[in-house]
Amino acid sequence: MATLEAIAYVRGSLRVLDQLRLPLETTYVDVPTCEACWRCIKDMRVRGAPAIAIAAALALATELERARGRFRTSAEVAAFARERFDYMYTSRPTAVNLGEARGRIQKVAMTLAETCDVTETIDGVIEACEAMLEEDVRSCREIGRRGAEALLASVGAKDGEKIKVMTCCNTGSLATAGYGTALGVIRALWERGRLERAYCLETRPYNQGSRLTAYELVYEKIPGTLICDNMAAALMARGDVDAIVVGADRVAANGDFANKIGTYSLAVNAKHHGVPMFTAAPVTTLDPETATGADIHIEERPADEVTHSLGKRVAAEGIDVWNPSFDVTPAALLSGIITESGFIEKNVKGFFPVSEFVANVKGGDMTASKLTGPPGFVALDCETVLDYAASQHNVASVLGGASTRNSWSAQEVGDGNINFVYIVTGASADKQVIVKQGLPFVRCVGESWPLTQERVRYEAEALVQAHKFCPSHVPEVYVYDTKMATIVMRYLEPPHIILRGGIIEGKVYPKLAEHVGEYMATTLYKSSALALGGAELRRARQAFGQNEDMCELTEQVIFTEPYGKADNNHWTSPQLDDIVSEIQSDASLKRAICSLKEKFMTNAQALLHGDLHTGSLMCTETTTFAIDHEFAFYGPMGFDIGAFLANLLLAFYSQSGWAKCNGEDRSKQRDWLLETFTETWSVFERRFLEQWNEQGVRCDCGGLSPQIMFGKEVPEALQSYQRSFMQKVWVDSLGFAGAKMIRRIIGIAHVADLDKIPDAEIRAQCERKALKCGRELMLNASALTPLSVVEMILACEQ
Repeated sequence: MATLEAIAYVRGSLRVLDQLRLPLETTYVDVPTCEACWRCIKDMRVRGAPAIAIAAALALATELERARGRFRTSAEVAAFARERFDYMYTSRPTAVNLGEARGRIQKVAMTLAETCDVTETIDGVIEACEAMLEEDVRSCREIGRRGAEALLASVGAKDGEKIKVMTCCNTGSLATAGYGTALGVIRALWERGRLERAYCLETRPYNQGSRLTAYELVYEKIPGTLICDNMAAALMARGDVDAIVVGADRVAANGDFANKIGTYSLAVNAKHHGVPMFTAAPVTTLDPETATGADIHIEERPADEVTHSLGKRVAAEGIDVWNPSFDVTPAALLSGIITESGFIEKNVKGFFPVSEFVANVKGGDMTASKLTGPPGFVALDCETVLDYAASQHNVASVLGGASTRNSWSAQEVGDGNINFVYIVTGASADKQVIVKQGLPFVRCVGESWPLTQERVRYEAEALVQAHKFCPSHVPEVYVYDTKMATIVMRYLEPPHIILRGGIIEGKVYPKLAEHVGEYMATTLYKSSALALGGAELRRARQAFGQNEDMCELTEQVIFTEPYGKADNNHWTSPQLDDIVSEIQSDASLKRAICSLKEKFMTNAQALLHGDLHTGSLMCTETTTFAIDHEFAFYGPMGFDIGAFLANLLLAFYSQSGWAKCNGEDRSKQRDWLLETFTETWSVFERRFLEQWNEQGVRCDCGGLSPQIMFGKEVPEALQSYQRSFMQKVWVDSLGFAGAKMIRRIIGIAHVADLDKIPDAEIRAQCERKALKCGRELMLNASALTPLSVVEMILACEQ
């Protein structure tokens, strides 16, 4: 269900949701002028610091659009923008967002007026106002993501554990352009399956919690409970509140913040009961120029908001009333400040370095390791990783004991885009572990492409599960640390190397097909409904979660960007320009990739590795281990199989290039790669069916082989279903393999097998063959057999 919208805007027309009428009536009010907007803000028909600022900006845009003909010069436009925003600012001076929007738009208008004509100035100001609407939605979603991680980390939530969160006032879609700040954090937890219940305070005297937040929770079917403001401490005393997250109207330079009246008392109670409390707000709400909370102006509201209810007096005539809209919560009571650009923690003096944070964000030089990630996260380096290892008992014992720490060493390895990976060597060379730490952004892009560090949990759980299923081909995990986003696991000693590197060197691994086929058959079968039954599979999927961010990344870079114009795309140009253009304009290929994307998004068959390629396998001639499970999710079996097969084919098509560039005979490795392609599927199919038949039919009705349908033996009916099942997996595997091949040549991340071929002409020849094969696999998967697919692969070499 779509979230509510407090603001409905198209150019020349602005309407705001009349929040005075909620929850009994959903009505939008036309806002044709800045005067109308001032009244809506003052009367609290529109409310919430972000929404107020956006409504004011769009009111100016609307009035400018409607009054185009009245301006003779650009200077008149700038003066109009200045005067109108100065006027609207008086409606709610406590909300720093409104002041920030005023300064921003007035500066745009003044700058445009210096060099542009009237029409250009009007258009530029309107576009700047409209941009605020889009920016706020993006900002709120990022606040939600970061806030969910911060809350889970602060309470030490175990894998898959749900938490109970309290909030006050309304900070959701009704207080922003969409999604919300503090309520956006709650939304993000709910979307991840990590929210047990949201408690919303009614928020007297204007009841934004009962009228608005409760309305949003019910509207979106988020489990919520409404309580009176004075019940919060009692609920905390019962242990029913794990964390609190609230919004903010202004955050001072030291971390003191103004929010709806009652927030201060909520923070005092939270401190007493040991409940972590956070404020969630966009960077525009941070005010480095206000030194402390004592400098924040607090508005007062009319007395009848307290003395009257639903239009009737409920208090004695003649009683004096004090009705402040806001109070100020001291920074000392706060656990952290959540923004779209990072998490702000207290410094050694107990204050929040808000000014420094804002300067870093606006200056573009924010240090990710210090200002990004959940509370307690510190990016490790080759020195600090040793101290970290010594602090983990299980790890220290493997390395020879913490007392030998001074003799340890660390080496950073790997070329991953999303992790730090270290080899830590202990008291002797045979005492080693791998420490892997998840970064909060894509390394090759930077902070503009953030990533959730919860993927480390997904990887750790997937590794543990896969090791349980297939210990011969998955390394053991010693430690998983939520706050530090680290996994410490068995070190795969030399001569183990990354498979891709060995292939590029021209090596052959005779056991690879047997090992990978066994790994895939065992892990995919044992995590599927065939082995678990429907009920247990649903429980397992719910406990594991969706790995949303990594799946979203996959959907973007594999199933979307390569088939259109995207900044992340790149290829060997101009040599491949023609075939890339053909691929990106091929309607049948677009249909095929959409069909594969739908399967990826909806067919949760088994727990997948999620990124099974030659760079995520470590091998010797006699052993093979799968590593790097951070993309793990419940999805279609063919996605894992196809990913591995695709990488074999990419390596296969690279062989002629390496042979030409290095003057080598690569025919032996070329033949081995093609043989491994066919043998991997053969081993997978055989071992998958063997495990299926070993288990046989199920006594209950929950699995896919119930006794009531097939009897105790394996009859022809079951064998027929097995053939049909395996055929679907085969077709899926070929389709996904084709998609993987295309994305590794056109998309953001390529493979070294092809990318490192030094001669661009020779490299492009190899890549062209691979692209032809990838397209054939995607378009004709259902017609290909294990025999005919080999013929097609060879034909694409011509």
